[in-house]
Formats: sequence, structure tokens, C-alpha cells
Amino acid sequence: MRQGMPGSSGYLELYPERKISYFKNPYILGVTAAAGFGGLLFGYDTGVISGALLYIKDDFDDVRKSSFLQETIVSMALIGAIIGAATGGWVNDVFGRKKAILSADVVFGLGSVVMAAAPDAYVLIFGRLLVGVGVGITSVTAPVYIAESSPSEIRGSLVSTYVLMITGGQFLSYLINLAFSQVPGTWRWMLGVAGLPAIFQFSVMLFQPESPRWLLLKNRKEEAISVLFNIYTYERLEDEVNYLTDVSEQEIYKRKNIRYTDVFRSKEIRIAFFVGGGLQAFMQFTGIGIVLNYTATIIQMAGFNSNQLALLLSLIVAGVNAAGTILGISLIDHVGRRKLALSSLSGATMGLAILSTGSYLHSSDSSNSIYGWIAIIGLAMYILFFAPGMGLVPWTVNSEIYPEEFRGVCGGMPATVNWICSVIMSESFLSVSDFVGLGGSFMILGVICVVAFFFVLFFVPETKGLTFEEVSLIWKKRAQGKDYNTQTLLEKGSQF
Repeated sequence: MRQGMPGSSGYLELYPERKISYFKNPYILGVTAAAGFGGLLFGYDTGVISGALLYIKDDFDDVRKSSFLQETIVSMALIGAIIGAATGGWVNDVFGRKKAILSADVVFGLGSVVMAAAPDAYVLIFGRLLVGVGVGITSVTAPVYIAESSPSEIRGSLVSTYVLMITGGQFLSYLINLAFSQVPGTWRWMLGVAGLPAIFQFSVMLFQPESPRWLLLKNRKEEAISVLFNIYTYERLEDEVNYLTDVSEQEIYKRKNIRYTDVFRSKEIRIAFFVGGGLQAFMQFTGIGIVLNYTATIIQMAGFNSNQLALLLSLIVAGVNAAGTILGISLIDHVGRRKLALSSLSGATMGLAILSTGSYLHSSDSSNSIYGWIAIIGLAMYILFFAPGMGLVPWTVNSEIYPEEFRGVCGGMPATVNWICSVIMSESFLSVSDFVGLGGSFMILGVICVVAFFFVLFFVPETKGLTFEEVSLIWKKRAQGKDYNTQTLLEKGSQF
């Protein structure tokens, strides 16, 4: 790579003003917003069930009497997401990023209609499965689509907008839950409204371009150049086109016979997947899925029995989540992915300790409302620290650590890990809490946070400011047993 190569640190030295100008590029912002809107579907579906479940139990006696049915209603969307994420990589590779997002919108919208009209718990569960498939496809597609349509200098911030939309969707879901809490049909309106964001994104995505990298892989160079012309400045365009063409020609050759098993046969890809999949697993095992799916239930378990009060406090928690995510987006390309994740896990551990303590105290003396408020403070602190780091970093890192020929396959596999872990947590939370108590459940999550901290400390490299190819070099060197890190790359820049 020569000095001034597109996306390298050397280029920024030559054109330091470009980073600011890219943020002002309406084309880049439009693509990011359109794809990032898929995060709204993700967030709304995650958050809406927290409040809707309170009213579903009122309508269906079998649900009210069974913790297992409640857990299944929550987790069936996650099982659907596993299916969507597992197939999403293939859909991405064969049909392209744009068509994958469009298909996800159709499935999600259909699932919303089924949920709103469900005559019993089992049809409702089927509807949850459908929306989960849509969310799963979007979760593996949108971050990659944004990353491939972004200059590397601002890639982290732009990919993180997807997570911002997730938190925005969660906040919107709690707001709508509160708005429909006194309306006849309550939960049917809450779940049915989910189809509107899908319709909106479908309409907007029809007018968006395909990923330039995917177009090059399909030998559609003229279309790719047309897209790149709207992304890069004139003086950088020629270099960028030549560079991506050369890289894509190599990747087309490599990609022809790529299979899922090849991920585990290649040591460097295996190392990358260990990091990416590990981050996604710890994202869920440290409790975020539980907190978001069961926010209202947790608040009621902490002593706030009113449905309306539980929804109101859930809305406040969602607001904290959104604020934390905005903070993370402003930091991720400055502080870096690794430091952000480490500080996030440190604060989340403290929040879980406070939440666990408040829950223990409430269980021993439920008449003292102060203990419930201690638990709520711990819950808010956990979210405030988790959102800027571990809420963003796993998605951002997984969008940028795999070589192009593996990006479709490896885009789906870590997301599938995320959903599998989310199912495990959501399907077991109420049962575990019945067995060890709410305080015990969060104490276990706190211990897992500590383990996650050391995982990031020892295994996750910094990818801030690196091109996809520079990140790939880290795995090649690690596979050779060499400690090759980000600082080495930034120092050597163009010398490989």
C-alpha cells in the first residue's frame, strides 16, 4: 500500500479536512439512514414485547399461568432471528445487500400483521417468529452495507448509527406502549404498529444503491463506479476505484468455493471469528437482552407493581440507553473500539452490583420502597455504561474484521451467535430468577461481565482507522504467532 492510499492513515495526513466533509455528504448520510432504519425494527421489536407482555397476560390465561409461555413469546422472535441471521449471509452474497434488506422488511411487516390479529398465544408466537426472521436478516446486512458504503475514516461512527437506531426503536416502543396502555386492544396496537417502520424502510430502500463492493464482486464495475462517485472526492475516486477493483478481483477468485466450514479451516479466519463471535456472545451473556426484553417485568419485580408506572420507568431507562448510544457514537472513532468496550464493561459491572444489591434488599424487606429505587438506579447505571461500549462495539467490529470473500458468511455467523445466546438468556431468565432470586440473577451477570472484560483485554485488537485489508493483516500475523497490532499498522502505514 503506497502513501496516501484510500482509507489509510497516510491519506488523512494528506487530506485531514476530508473526515469532516464526509459527514456532510448527503449521499453517505442517506445510505446510512436508510439502512440504519433496520435498527429501528430491531429495537422496536426488542422493546415492545416488554410492555405488551403485561397486557398479553391479562388477555390469555394460559400465558398468565405459565412462565414458560411468557419466555417463549419473548424468545420466539430471537429464534426467528437465528434463522434470519443464519440465512442472511447467503442472501447477502447471492442477491446483494439491498435486496436482503427489502426481503427482511416484507417478512417483518407480515409478522406484525399476524401478531396484531393473533386469536391465541400460539398464533402470536408464530408472528413473533416471522418478525424475528426479518430482524435477523437485517442485523447481518445493515452493518455490512453501511460499512461497505463508508470511507474508513468515519466507518465506525456510521455503522454505530445502526445501533443508535436500535436504541431509538426501543425508546419509541416504550413510548408507544405507554400511549396505548389505556386504549382497547392495548398489546395488539403495540405489536401491530411495528409494521409501519418496515413499510417506511422498504419504500426508502427502493431508491438506494447497492453496495459498491458487492457490485464489483459481481463484475458490475460501471454501477460500482457510479456509487463510489457519490461517496468520494474527485481526487480520491480514481485511487479508490483502482484499489477496490484490484482487491475485488482477488476476492472473486478466492470466494468461488467459500463454504461455512472454511471459516474453521483457515486459522486466521478462525481467530477473527473467535473475536467477533466472542464479542457477540458476551454482549448477550452480560445481560443486555434480558434487561431490554424484560424491562417492565424487572421493574415490577423490584416492587413497582403498577403497569403504567412500570412502562413510564421503562421509557426513562430507554432514554438513558439512547443517550448512552449517542455518546458512544461520538467516541468510537476517537477513543477506539477496544478502550470503549473495556470502560463499558467496568461500569456495567458496577451497575449490576448495585442492581443485585437493591434486589436482594427488596426481597428481604419489600415494604421499604427505597430498596426498589436502588435497584432502578443500578439498572439505569448498567444501561448508561453498557450502551456506549458493548452496545456498539460488537456490531461495529464484526462489520470490519473479515476479508471480503468471507464477509457474507462471517457476517451471519456472529449474529447467529448473538441470537442463540439471546434465546438462552431470555428463555431462562424468569425460571432462573424464580430459583435464585432477582438479586442472584444479576450477580451471575456481574461475574460474566468480569470474564468479558478479560476477553476484550486479551483477544480484541483495535480496528479504529484501519481498512478491511489492514485488519486482515492482523489475523494473518496472529495466525503466525506474531503480536501484530493496530499501532504497528498505523506506524508502518504504507510499508506492506
